[in-house]
Amino acid sequence: METGRRCWPERHLKNEETKGEKKTLAGRLQGEGKMNRAEKIEGHPNAGNGTAFAVLFTMGFCHLLNDMIQSVVPAMYPLMKENFGFTFVQIGIITLVYQLVSSVFQPVVGLYADKHPRPYSLTAGMCFTLAGLLILAYAPGFATILLAVSVIGCGSAVFHPEASRVVQLASGGKKSLAQSIFQVGGNGGSAIGPLLAALIVLPYGQHAVGWMALAAMLAAIILVRIGAWYSLLLAQKKKDNVQALPTTSGLPRKTVHIALAILVLMLFSKYFFNACMTSYFTFYLIEKFGISIQHSQLCLFAYLAAFAAGTLAGGFLGDRYGRKYVILFSILGAAPFTLAMPYMNLGWTIFTAVMSGLVIASAFSAILVYATDLMPDKLGMISGMFFGLMFGLGGIGSAFFGWLADETSIEYIFHISTLLPLLGIVAIFLPDIRPSRAD
Repeated sequence: METGRRCWPERHLKNEETKGEKKTLAGRLQGEGKMNRAEKIEGHPNAGNGTAFAVLFTMGFCHLLNDMIQSVVPAMYPLMKENFGFTFVQIGIITLVYQLVSSVFQPVVGLYADKHPRPYSLTAGMCFTLAGLLILAYAPGFATILLAVSVIGCGSAVFHPEASRVVQLASGGKKSLAQSIFQVGGNGGSAIGPLLAALIVLPYGQHAVGWMALAAMLAAIILVRIGAWYSLLLAQKKKDNVQALPTTSGLPRKTVHIALAILVLMLFSKYFFNACMTSYFTFYLIEKFGISIQHSQLCLFAYLAAFAAGTLAGGFLGDRYGRKYVILFSILGAAPFTLAMPYMNLGWTIFTAVMSGLVIASAFSAILVYATDLMPDKLGMISGMFFGLMFGLGGIGSAFFGWLADETSIEYIFHISTLLPLLGIVAIFLPDIRPSRAD
């Protein structure tokens, strides 16, 4: 098979079969609108496929391990408050430091990766996470805990932008599907984290966090293999002289900037609400309904599990109906459930929390893919910026609601946070970018 063929617009190509070998599917690299034909790389059979599902599911699993580790930190807040006597402000500051370290570094890492991809940086990022976990397991006080979550935040900052690039390379043009597989792994990990905290950390104490280091080690080992795949694929594309990214979305610059501003507002609405849920939902249930810490963690697990399920649905719907409408529905559509939540009994509170998580979770994959469609030649920077905003806004939201809870009450902050999904109406002003058939 000829490996050095030039790329032509996708609409002018049809899939071809060569005698005696399987059809090689062509995939648009990082949303480009172009095709290339590449031979399979020896030892890495998915490298030449259009959609490398083995790579996508592996990345989703590593994302699960990464976010499972990260979600253990907020799940430990009741234990930290009891052991160290922390105020809600101090708990908010812990989240703020972790989220800001991650959010500040992610766009920087992404911008660097756009120009200089580093396939094995994924493993390096997981090693940061491993180190942070070991520090957290034996942290004697507030300052050391801040150091631990900062190191974990650095690991997250390295992991997410480059992982998004790998997912796009493996997508074969099915960007929303690929991003959803990757994202649902992360959301699944976020849901499992509090469950592990309830079963392992809370009964056995702070040192039990060290067992989470085994998950980081497993992810680091797996990512070595992904790094080898990524490295060989980059070498193949360089050899074939493939232009990996288009240079423009075709929209006026002003329209692009307005659309990006709206997307940032959507992230603010989504992640300020989610910060209140992930950091303070357990305290809310304990204070209002008098349930145990373990039961409150199981309720948080139900919310986060619904959040994970909603993510995958958002990817499929975005490809089918347009990402603008998924963004509009996922933010604004959660409002009826969030608005009712503070006025319900325990059973209905759990139900409305689960439904709000299910609906609002579908937004992020659509938002991220929509944003990379607006600036397709800056995939690493945009992915880093939006993952960074996700963490940064979550951290600021957690610190803000912690301060507000100390000044007022836990119930009051839930009355405020449940109004945030109403901002979703602004998504109606996004330009309607329909996904291409290749997606």
